[in-house]
Amino acid sequence: MTEVTTTVRLNPDREELQGLVRAQIETLLETSQFDAAKTILTPVQPADIADVIESLPSRLQVLAFRLLSKNEAIDVYEHLAPPVQESLLEDFKHPEVLEIFNQMSPDDRVRLLDELPAKVVRQLFKHLSNEERKATSLLLGYKPETAGRIMTTEYVSLKEDYTASQALDRIRHIATSFETIYVLYVTDESRRLTGTLSLRNLVMARPEEYIAQIMVPDVVSVHTNTDQEEVARTIQHYDFLAVPVVDSEQRLVGIVTVDDVIDILEEEATEDIYTAGGVQSQGDDYFKSSLMTVARKRVVWLFILLITNTLTSQVIHSQEDVLQKTITLAAFIPLLIDAGGNVGAQSSTVVIRGLNTEDVRLTQVLPVIVREGGAGALLGLMLGIVVTVWAYFLQGDWLVAITVGSSLFIISLLAAFAGGGLPFLFKSMKLDPALMSAPFITTAVDVLGVAIYLLIARSLLGI
Repeated sequence: MTEVTTTVRLNPDREELQGLVRAQIETLLETSQFDAAKTILTPVQPADIADVIESLPSRLQVLAFRLLSKNEAIDVYEHLAPPVQESLLEDFKHPEVLEIFNQMSPDDRVRLLDELPAKVVRQLFKHLSNEERKATSLLLGYKPETAGRIMTTEYVSLKEDYTASQALDRIRHIATSFETIYVLYVTDESRRLTGTLSLRNLVMARPEEYIAQIMVPDVVSVHTNTDQEEVARTIQHYDFLAVPVVDSEQRLVGIVTVDDVIDILEEEATEDIYTAGGVQSQGDDYFKSSLMTVARKRVVWLFILLITNTLTSQVIHSQEDVLQKTITLAAFIPLLIDAGGNVGAQSSTVVIRGLNTEDVRLTQVLPVIVREGGAGALLGLMLGIVVTVWAYFLQGDWLVAITVGSSLFIISLLAAFAGGGLPFLFKSMKLDPALMSAPFITTAVDVLGVAIYLLIARSLLGI
């Protein structure tokens, strides 16, 4: 049997390392050299092992996963994409499934349960330990995409009357069971959150000092029903490693950690980008979906745009006499509506992003629209001058050239106003402002742009 040797450079590029490990693991698994494959995986980070497993052919994924020790398997499993997690579950024997599932952190376990069929969830759920079943049930009881649903119940809480020495003894005893111990949470006898304390400050405190003396009483927290996007912004704003989650009575029920926030930001950004492009997002991996699913996600917006674009045809049809008398006007219609759509899309993009990051608020609607209108006027003036000269160069008719240039100026101005104002309208209606992005704005500008262009042509050309 051929032996495969591995030469790893110091601090290699991460992507290059993953590619190297993947190629060697695939070769070793194909030739049944399991001990050698296990040796290669041992020094690799869990997140990188997960990437390697995901890139392997499906028939080899379960083999690679079975090479990991129990603790490694739990860490790696939490980094895998839900479709791969589900695939591995189908290949495992029942005891192995329960062992990994039971030792996952509650928030990661809930995220997996959301992706699994109800029958599988019921089968897995009844075999959890009483403690893990209680923690998982608690999270599943909250609405999706809220702090309660994404929080973990694995945190360290201390009482105000503990001394620093007692607190450190408690942490040493329970630290291995919790996701993070760098921030400690202080509660009273009713479990109400009263303060926070960093592990550093606890270590530096005198052994006899009480927690109440060294804690920070000004606590920033979120409620169980707080939207996950707001939770992410809170952690980002305060540079927290974790934020505590409290219920309606201010009792501490969990924490949301920064690694979960990174996942949230990625999910929300993906959803916004898909929505802006007119693609329905349902949380699954788009590039691993079937062609029928891909078509279903796109067809709704395309049907809407198809129907609304008939309005442009109707506008052109109603002004046929103008085009018949000056046929050269038709050549500039694509240029005008594309330019207007681009200006509107730019304005809507910056406003939508500002609303999402809270750099812009609903109360600032007038200043933002005025600003975008000014930008649209300036852009329209610059583009209009260039297009006027270009149109004259092509057609040799100053009236046609001025018609095209002035139309572009007005279209750019209106597009900027629409792009700046419509996201505010949707936001105030509790709808996703991303819906007002490129597809919708472009369609609206097409209809108005053609109408404005032909009306100006009728006026200037005396038709």
